[in-house]
Amino acid sequence: MSVTETEESRAVTEQGPSPDAVLAEEDRIPPASADGEDIPVPPGAPRALLRSLLGPHKARVALAMLLITLQQAALQVGPLLVSYAIDRAIPALRDHDAGPLIAVAAGYLGCAAIATLLQRSFIRLSGVVNQAILLEMRKRIFRHAQALSLDFHERYTSGRIISRATSDVDAVRELLNEGLQELLSVILSVLYIAVLLLVMDWRLGLASLASVVPIYFFTRGYRRRSQVIYRRSRTAVAQVIVRFTETMNGIRPVQAFRRESANEQAFAVSNGEYTEANAQGLLSMARFVVSSRATANIWITGVVIWGAVLVTQGSLQLGVLAAAVLYLRRLFDPVDQVAMFLNSYQSASAALEKIAGLLAHEPSVPEPAEPVTLPARTDDALPGRAVDFDGVAFAYRTGKQVLPRFDLRLPAGQSVAVVGATGAGKSTLAKLLARFYDPTEGRVTLDGVDLRDLATPELRRGVVMVTQESFLFSGTVAENIAIGRPDASREEIEAAAKAIGAYEFIAALPEGFDTDVRKRGGRISAGQRQLVAFARALLADPAVLILDEATSSLDVPGEQAVQRAMSTVLSGRTAVIIAHRLSTVEIADRVLVMDQGHIVEDGTPADLIAGTGRFARLHAAWRDSLV
Repeated sequence: MSVTETEESRAVTEQGPSPDAVLAEEDRIPPASADGEDIPVPPGAPRALLRSLLGPHKARVALAMLLITLQQAALQVGPLLVSYAIDRAIPALRDHDAGPLIAVAAGYLGCAAIATLLQRSFIRLSGVVNQAILLEMRKRIFRHAQALSLDFHERYTSGRIISRATSDVDAVRELLNEGLQELLSVILSVLYIAVLLLVMDWRLGLASLASVVPIYFFTRGYRRRSQVIYRRSRTAVAQVIVRFTETMNGIRPVQAFRRESANEQAFAVSNGEYTEANAQGLLSMARFVVSSRATANIWITGVVIWGAVLVTQGSLQLGVLAAAVLYLRRLFDPVDQVAMFLNSYQSASAALEKIAGLLAHEPSVPEPAEPVTLPARTDDALPGRAVDFDGVAFAYRTGKQVLPRFDLRLPAGQSVAVVGATGAGKSTLAKLLARFYDPTEGRVTLDGVDLRDLATPELRRGVVMVTQESFLFSGTVAENIAIGRPDASREEIEAAAKAIGAYEFIAALPEGFDTDVRKRGGRISAGQRQLVAFARALLADPAVLILDEATSSLDVPGEQAVQRAMSTVLSGRTAVIIAHRLSTVEIADRVLVMDQGHIVEDGTPADLIAGTGRFARLHAAWRDSLV
């Protein structure tokens, strides 16, 4: 029976906590901002990210630009051939000379074929580059998200990280796959057409190019409006993913506490905000397209009328006017493409901002610039290492101090139980020892080496934590036990399971150690998952073992089995045991009682029980509850 409450209140069952599990008061961190985005984007970060992604592909990008430039050149020859046909080839045909018309037809078909082949080559080459960029972007997001510190993940929900790696990357993909080709085609066609119109007839050229001015202002206004809209859209879709992920991860408590209706209402609000943002984006695009189309049609009509007057006056050839009209149509036809590109661009720009913000976020627990190694153990029979908290104080980013300045020494090989009420600072002490956080003041050392000077692999080999959650990954039981030592043999894995008392239930599974435990280990019970976690810790063979409420999911027989095996697991190791079950505490060599971040009692279990302090009262209450 529990005497004190567990330190971290968790409103979840065997499935494990949701990404936004409620933290205990001592670990409470402010939530993200109301719009779901709490990571500031450093100036220039999106551009720097894009340059770094494009850097390895400079040669391919240059070749792709050359291909699209030649493709547009071949494509823009068509109206010139039409002009030549009207003014030269058709009159020659009247004189029974079909050569010029045949040459025009052959040239038109040849240019079309060349443009098609060049476009095919461009699409293929750009597709290879685009996929390489997207692959690298996903890898960076995944790698960086794993490297970010625990405090980040406690603030920034997994749903938002999933949104960065899925919907935001997809927005960038749409721009790379379609938008950039459209933009390059439009820019090159405008340049080619502007030059050709001015060369054919400078009067028509200037009149035609003047139409760019109003369309420029329409485009500028649309870009500003859509930028705001698509930032809202990226935030809204992230919130939709967050709502969905939280509900699916916590489906058992959702159904157990009949939260379906409340979740549906919350999801409907997020979904509605996303729908509204998309609707505003479409409405803004429709206004832009209609305004631009109306301007283009009016301008073309004016140019045709003026050109017809010039033709009747004999100062302009009919073929030149026909070519100019064709070029004008080509100049204005991409208006829809520009709108679609701006849509893709604004969506991708907002997505790239969020991705760049995530990748630019520095871990609060950084890797050392010059890592050091732990000194060699002097006694193989004593695998533990000495732990010192030297002038340590800790406050979360809110400024609230959780642990006032204190000193504490844990000799090598000593097992220490830490007890206290919720919010006393027990878990924070354990997280500092595991270097999930760095102390605000002072330092934590392992055999005299500051944890901040140890590389993460070195630290994780030396310090292992077993938590109440006992998280298992999809895969076999053997793979889950061997997480800390992937190179362990099957014999070593089975030996660890036997030592912890888990061998019998694992062997009874349908495929024994090769049984797939499925998502979050849902195929086995919470107590069995806990035993697998203990076997994992034993196989990792750490110098320091942290047990954070590690027996809370076990029933009485299961707890007794673990306690019988703990003498083997803890033998010679330095151990910190955070527990609310005093039956677990009794196996420790030493007990620390914490209250509001202070160590108020320190001694052996027998000495504290014989006294009149808090631990003695807790132990008496626990003993009376067993009667």
